[in-house]
Amino acid sequence: MKLRIFVYAVLVAGCVLAIFPYFLTVLTAFKGPGQLSETMPWEPGVPPSTAAFHRLFASGFGGYLVNTTLVTAGITLGQVVFAVLAAYAFARLSFPGRDALFWVYLSTLMVPPVVTMIPLYLMMQKLGLVDTWAGLMLPTMLGTPYAIFLLRQFFRGIPADLEDAARIDGAGRVRTLVSIVLPLSKPVLVTVTTLAVVANWNSFLWPLIITSSEDKRLLSVGIALFKGEIGVDYNAVMAGSLIALAPLLVLFIVFQRFIVRSVAVTGLK
Repeated sequence: MKLRIFVYAVLVAGCVLAIFPYFLTVLTAFKGPGQLSETMPWEPGVPPSTAAFHRLFASGFGGYLVNTTLVTAGITLGQVVFAVLAAYAFARLSFPGRDALFWVYLSTLMVPPVVTMIPLYLMMQKLGLVDTWAGLMLPTMLGTPYAIFLLRQFFRGIPADLEDAARIDGAGRVRTLVSIVLPLSKPVLVTVTTLAVVANWNSFLWPLIITSSEDKRLLSVGIALFKGEIGVDYNAVMAGSLIALAPLLVLFIVFQRFIVRSVAVTGLK
């Protein structure tokens, strides 16, 4: 009994520590400039103020939000489509060096993204794609190793007899993939899509490096560079962070059962 109480106490403490920064974000976002210095960080502003949100959108934050939505949608669509094609090839097609190529590609997960930033920038510079939408999206649009790994593992768990039956009925590879494999892979597709949305929505370093004009600025960069007349406007920064966080929180709440299911099933392969 004492052990159970201790375990629950540790879990509750961990939960509080994890949630507390988000709690402070909400409180700070709804404080006025004077309230920020007059109250403790964990005290709410009385009365609540939306002035930070007004200042935020007056500075062009709405454009950053639209840019981030469009870029995230485009990159996510590309990542999912190309990851599905690559994963199906690794899972079902037979060609020389298939497994070796897969494990070499998967090993790139161990390479920190920051290591490839300079080579990628030089490539975009040579192609004339610096400060362009193409330069912003192309490097991450053609699939990711982790997404391909998850999809490959899931595809390998689908009985091959189903695909054999489809081919006997005259279906080709593409028809089999679209009509048989993908409908059975909804949980892992939702997971891959959700992970891609989160990663691209929060992307900071590459957009900061590859773009310089304000009309191509994304949320993460816009929030980091947001300043008032006398230094950093922390109320507005927290308001922007809250707006950036809200869609991801809703996305996770809606699709969490698919994420847990796909990760659990993939881990058993």
